Amino acid sequence: MIEQYQVIIATSVFLITYVVIVSEKIHRTVAALVGAALVVLTGIINPERAVEAIDFNTIGLLVGMMIIVGITRHTGVFEFLAIKAAKSSKGEPLRIIAALSLVTAVLSALLDNVTTVLLIVPVTFAIARQLKITPLPFLIAEIIASNIGGTATLIGDPPNIMIGSATALGFMDFVFNLTPIVVVVYVLTIPLLQLIYKNQLSAKEELQANIMRLDESEELKDPVLLRKSLLVLALTILGFALHQYVHLESSVIALSGATLLLLITKEDPEHALQIVEWPVIFFFIGLFVVVGALEEVGVIEAVARWALEITGGDVLPTGILILWLSAVASSFVDNIPFVATMIPLIQDMGRLGGITDLNFLWWSLSLGACLGGNGTIIGASANVVVIGMAEKRGQYIGFMDFFKIAFPLMLLSIVISSGYLFFWYVFHTQTAMLVTFGTGIILALLLRPVTGMLLRKKQREGL
Repeated sequence: MIEQYQVIIATSVFLITYVVIVSEKIHRTVAALVGAALVVLTGIINPERAVEAIDFNTIGLLVGMMIIVGITRHTGVFEFLAIKAAKSSKGEPLRIIAALSLVTAVLSALLDNVTTVLLIVPVTFAIARQLKITPLPFLIAEIIASNIGGTATLIGDPPNIMIGSATALGFMDFVFNLTPIVVVVYVLTIPLLQLIYKNQLSAKEELQANIMRLDESEELKDPVLLRKSLLVLALTILGFALHQYVHLESSVIALSGATLLLLITKEDPEHALQIVEWPVIFFFIGLFVVVGALEEVGVIEAVARWALEITGGDVLPTGILILWLSAVASSFVDNIPFVATMIPLIQDMGRLGGITDLNFLWWSLSLGACLGGNGTIIGASANVVVIGMAEKRGQYIGFMDFFKIAFPLMLLSIVISSGYLFFWYVFHTQTAMLVTFGTGIILALLLRPVTGMLLRKKQREGL
């Protein structure tokens, strides 16, 4: 029987860990690991259950992709793409924002948004120096584009990786259900950013000519490694697209791709493992254990019951509630710990509310958490990474500087997502009704001769 003090301890550790992560007074990895240690040491969750609480599919997927991208980045292909995009804009700053944002969004969908900004930001500063203008508008646009693009696929943003790992949803499910709305949000957001910064971005023609003189081919350092890396990356993405059908976890695909790349490139394993961002991996591990403790003592189930009481258990209002709650919460706290908390909550809501198809709720969580991360500079991991890189290069981005631009755009994206989810729900519900109705008619027509025969037999017996 779960004692009251266990509930209090588990909840307190969770809240304190959350506050410390948000405050950034202590590194978030340390905060998560301390929280995990406390719930195990106090007996809230035993070591065996703590290990079970860790989502090793998420861990494996992250490690595999980090190794693949880490080796590939040595080729300079990402810098090549960024410079190529800038040159395609003829050196015009407003067009460069659109070009770099597009590269950032696409790479964020195919790789992950944190890795993408790590690769794009240094090139952005180089371009801004050539044009002698502030890099601030470019950086803000890239943060927003990275979170929008990362929403589109299973591997694009850590929240999606976690959702995919906890469900039966695969790579193509995310592509089919989220990419359409992501494209709409992107197409509306980037022109608005161009409009906002229109008067701040102007460069002399001779400076724009400097951009056209950049030689992107100089960035490609190792053609042999490039071919091998792109081959493995293509095979890995193909594996993600097919993993549902071949019944392999996404982590198996990512780790297999990483292993193949290590094999054909003969990369030093010790060096390859140094590429992995181990603080991020252990942050996830600690977080999974802390949330597992909440689940162990029944707090998650209690919150699920409360949420069902508010919405009456109806799928549509429940999904919209999750969307907006996720968006606002993910703006002010890192969306990774928030999603780690919401996943078991939604699973319990499905179990307690008798909701058999949870997909609508998963799409609501994904859109809210990923797009909500654009609300503030601490809303998503990619935001924090860009801010840190900018400060090292002398460009300070204040909380309010980012908030006054990004938060209204985030709200716009959530309003658009609300409309999309409403029509998605109506379409799927009506489709299901039509399929059921159509199936009933077909069965009735097929069985009509049989029922007629039985009816005639009954009539004869009656006579």
